[in-house]
Amino acid sequence: MNVFISGIAGFLGSNLADYYLKKNFKVSGCDSLVGGEIDNIDTKKINFTKGRCEDLNLMTRLLKGQDILIHAAAYAHEGLSTFSPTTIVSNNVVGSTSIFTAAIKNKVKRIVYCSSMARYGKIKIPFKETDIPEPVDTYGISKLASEKILINLCKTFGVEYNIAIPHNIIGPKQIYNDPFRNVVAIMSNLILQNRRPYIYGDGTQKRSFSDIDDCLFCLDQLITRKDIVNDIYNIGPDDNFISINELYQKLSNILKFNKEPIYTNGRPNEVKLSYCSSTKAKKNLNYKTQVNLDDSLIKIVDFIKKKGPKKFVYNYELEIINNKVPVTWKKKIF
Repeated sequence: MNVFISGIAGFLGSNLADYYLKKNFKVSGCDSLVGGEIDNIDTKKINFTKGRCEDLNLMTRLLKGQDILIHAAAYAHEGLSTFSPTTIVSNNVVGSTSIFTAAIKNKVKRIVYCSSMARYGKIKIPFKETDIPEPVDTYGISKLASEKILINLCKTFGVEYNIAIPHNIIGPKQIYNDPFRNVVAIMSNLILQNRRPYIYGDGTQKRSFSDIDDCLFCLDQLITRKDIVNDIYNIGPDDNFISINELYQKLSNILKFNKEPIYTNGRPNEVKLSYCSSTKAKKNLNYKTQVNLDDSLIKIVDFIKKKGPKKFVYNYELEIINNKVPVTWKKKIF
C-alpha cells in the first residue's frame, strides 16, 4: 500500500513513517522543515520531498499514485495562534484545503486527518466526539474548520475519511527547542540546561498526556480498517489528568532538579481543564493506556539527553504585539 504523510519529519509524522516502514508499506511524504527535523526520518527508505502543503501544484504532483493520505502537518501552536493568527490559519486551513484537494484530484482512497483537542475549547469535560465544539483560539478554530472542509469535500466526491483527535502526544522525536509549544519538551530542555522553567498562570491548569506508542495502533486502524470509515475518534488516555504544577514536579524528580519554577502571567484564551473521553476508542479500536505517564516522561527525557539540550529557536514572528503577549515570547527569554 502507498501511504503519503504530510509533516513526515515532525513528531507524529515521523513516528507514523517508522510504523509503516515496519509494515512494509511504501512510504512517501513532505515537510517544510519549519517544525520538523530531517534527522527524524530515514530518507533512504522514504520518498521525501521538502515542500509546503499550501503549494497545490506540488501536492497534486506528489499525491499521484497514493492510496492513503495521512495529513499530520500543522503549525500546532495553540497559544501562539492568538498573536500570529495569519500564520497559523494560512498553514492549517489553506494548507489542509490544498492537500485535501490534491488527494481528491488524484483519487486517493482515504484521507486521515490529525486534528486537535483544541477544537473542543472550554466545554464540559471530558470532551466527547458527540459534543458541539466551541474553540476559543485561532488554532482550535483552524483545526475545526479544516475538519469541516474535509468532510464536505469527501462527501461531495465520495472519498473515505477519518478524523483523529490526539491528546497531547509526547515521546521521542518531539521538537524540544520550539519555545511556543510542547510543555513537556520545553521544561525538560530547560532543566537539562540547569535553567528554571516558566509556568504560565498558577499552574493549576490540567491536561492529559498520551504516549506516542499508545496512539500509533489506534491511528493505524483509522488509516487501514475498512469498517472504520467516515468517523471521528479521540485518541489518548482519560486516566492521567494532571496539573502543570504536578507535571513540573514529576520532571524535577526524574531529573533531580531542586529549583522552583518561575511563574508568569497566564496566556490569553488558555483552557483551564482539557481532557477527552476515550470510551469510543476503547470500545471500537481496543485503545489501552499501556505506557504510564512516568515512563513516558522518562522516554522523552532520555531522548533529549541523547540528542543533547538545544538553544530555543524563535521560528515564528509575532503578528500582534501588545501587553497580552507572554513575556517569554516578547523578550525571547527561553
